[in-house]
Amino acid sequence: MIRKRKKQLILASLATLLPIAYGLLLWDHLPPQMATHYGLDGQADGWSSRGFAVWFIPLCMLLTLWLCVLITAKDPKNKDQNPKPMTMVIWIIPAITNLCSGLMYALSLGVDVSVFAVMQAAMGLMFVVIGNYLPKCRPNHTIGIRVPWTLSDEENWEASHRFGGRVWFIGGMILMLTAWLPAEAGGALMFAVILLLAFIPIGYSYWFYRKKRRVGAIGKAALSRGSKRAGLISLTALVVILALCAVLLLTGDLQFHLGADALTIEASYYEDVSIPYDSVTALEYREGTPDGFRAWGFGSFRLEMGLFENQELGLHTRYTYYRPASYILLTVNGSPWILSAETPAQTRQLYQDLSRRVSP
Repeated sequence: MIRKRKKQLILASLATLLPIAYGLLLWDHLPPQMATHYGLDGQADGWSSRGFAVWFIPLCMLLTLWLCVLITAKDPKNKDQNPKPMTMVIWIIPAITNLCSGLMYALSLGVDVSVFAVMQAAMGLMFVVIGNYLPKCRPNHTIGIRVPWTLSDEENWEASHRFGGRVWFIGGMILMLTAWLPAEAGGALMFAVILLLAFIPIGYSYWFYRKKRRVGAIGKAALSRGSKRAGLISLTALVVILALCAVLLLTGDLQFHLGADALTIEASYYEDVSIPYDSVTALEYREGTPDGFRAWGFGSFRLEMGLFENQELGLHTRYTYYRPASYILLTVNGSPWILSAETPAQTRQLYQDLSRRVSP
């Protein structure tokens, strides 16, 4: 594979490194610290040096490209693989690298663009492309829907990949349309669509296997005990991982307990804290959503907790629900804190209760 596609691999490698070239051209206009990671709310929550963003990220992606190519080429079943899926394997990393680097540079230069919308649309396009190439993929151990029922039966492989290709194409179109939704609604829908895209083709493959079993076209011997065990373990692990992701992204609460001497905050998935009343030197209730990016902590479609930074407050601590409509700003031992309850009414009540216990 590598010898046959030598020129293509060289071009793909150069394309993966292309962001270094236009990063150097823009070097004097890029800030010393660049946002290199964005949270589910579309806000920057990870920063790196200009040199890291321009040099390290494309080089790391080049390493990823060659790792994918070598793993794919090592599979003996890919010697006679359809050339179209192999082309997709080679060019998907350069495409992702240039999109992410271009978006990162644009945001660093102050271009007003929605990170969530661009990445949502790009992810949808990726599923559309993969869905188009999936039916052309021949049986192998590295590309496609690799479950015991497809690997043990070529007819099952072909049927599952034709069906899966249609499902992924339709799912990709849906993801592209959700790019115009608000981040919270679009993110939840994106997670649901990806979950369905992962499970529907696998479920169809198993249904196809059971159908052939019922008509006597395939026997139990077609699936070895080891294959069954491996398939069961893989499916169980996938279900557990996706379930945990769903729980972390969509659940959780903040409990505020006003004790005799301190406010205690019990937080799901993050550390609990206690704020003594005598350490609070300022207390303010504000309407609106606090801005800033997460420097460290936990973020989901439900909660935002940890260390945040914005232009007004600098580095500060936040324990809030996702994008609250109002919040409480405290100064605790000289450091800013932002708190919010689940609803504006509950946040105002918390502020009033704190005001009776705190003497700034």
